[in-house]
Amino acid sequence: MTIADPAAFLRSLFDRAVEVADPMRSLAQHLPEKPAGRVVVVGAGKASARMAEAVEAVWGPCEGLVITRYGYARPCQAIRIVEAAHPVPDAAGLDATTEMLDLLRGLGRDDIVLALISGGASALLTAPVEGVTLDEKRAVNQALLDSGAPIDSMNTVRKHLSRVKGGQLAAAAHPARMWSLMLSDVPGDDPSFIGSGPTVGDASTPDDALAILTRWNIDIPPAARQALTQGSGVLHPSDPRLQGVTNVVYAAPSQSLAAVAERATAAGCQVMVLGDALQGEAREVAAEQAALALRLQAERGTGAAPLLILSGGELTVTRRGDGVGGPNAEFSLALALALDGAAGIHAIACDTDGVDGAAEVAGAIIGPDTLARAAERGVSAADALARNDAHSFFGQIGDQVVTGPTLTNVNDFRAILVQAGS
Repeated sequence: MTIADPAAFLRSLFDRAVEVADPMRSLAQHLPEKPAGRVVVVGAGKASARMAEAVEAVWGPCEGLVITRYGYARPCQAIRIVEAAHPVPDAAGLDATTEMLDLLRGLGRDDIVLALISGGASALLTAPVEGVTLDEKRAVNQALLDSGAPIDSMNTVRKHLSRVKGGQLAAAAHPARMWSLMLSDVPGDDPSFIGSGPTVGDASTPDDALAILTRWNIDIPPAARQALTQGSGVLHPSDPRLQGVTNVVYAAPSQSLAAVAERATAAGCQVMVLGDALQGEAREVAAEQAALALRLQAERGTGAAPLLILSGGELTVTRRGDGVGGPNAEFSLALALALDGAAGIHAIACDTDGVDGAAEVAGAIIGPDTLARAAERGVSAADALARNDAHSFFGQIGDQVVTGPTLTNVNDFRAILVQAGS
């Protein structure tokens, strides 16, 4: 058998991955009964407003404040939703974070804090350390994003330049007890790196952050570098202020990949899962996966069932040019170039939050005719890749995937459909 409409099939699989990660479907089963007494809900991330909506669907109106990305707000009953900038923070995020810290101060031992954390909190929770301005913090974030450094390294630097990350949000609520529900968007689902771990301690040091800047040749403002030489407020995991905190990663990329694999198998595909925690330079991973797809296509022959190669994780892009792109679009563009029009191979790569890089585009779909159609329009794929201009490339040939806010975030989704070539 063959998949008659590969592009539509791949898009349906991506939609399934997003659907499974919707907090309205998955969060309620992880909520305890609403405690008696004062309960305060706080949170940040691209999925946090949807998480807050899911909480109030079970608990009813709650006191609280959640910060999400512009366009990602949800109609909550009592929890206040503030929108701010992502991936580079702005004044709205700074003001809302200050308000959140004020809300947590003065809580007692009998009070409960429910924290809702998802990817994006690293930018949305904005409280620079003393001596660093918002503009300088913005410059740090942009330099990290352009560097090609993996997410754990970026978040280590962010923690040590913040008054709220690395367990410091939990410290602000002490001695209240805290229950933190997290939706993972990081490879390996380490809670200390989800949103830079505002409720989780970290054993790293400012010296580790400085070493990362050196390793990735990241240039940051002098005031930020000076702040790293003076220490930080990041809490060690053994800090007594964290003893009343329970951190739960309730949803992760592996669940979405498993649901997609089940659907593809039901459609007659054989499925190969490369893992849910892949990292690396997008164009390099694309070259590796293109070689794998071509090899497997040749080995399987013309009578084999369709093969679906799945992977998740978070790829990176080292900024080399002046284009508009993101890791999923760049992966797709590099994959198309590496496949060079090979018949029978189609692919999709999208971020489950609907935003690839800083653009309002989730990613892209490619097929055997991608390069040919681009050439007909006078669009050079090689030039676009050299300039990190993948979003513009796919926009010109009509192969972008645009979802709008998905209200969730379980990282990147990649699927390569391998069928017999002609």
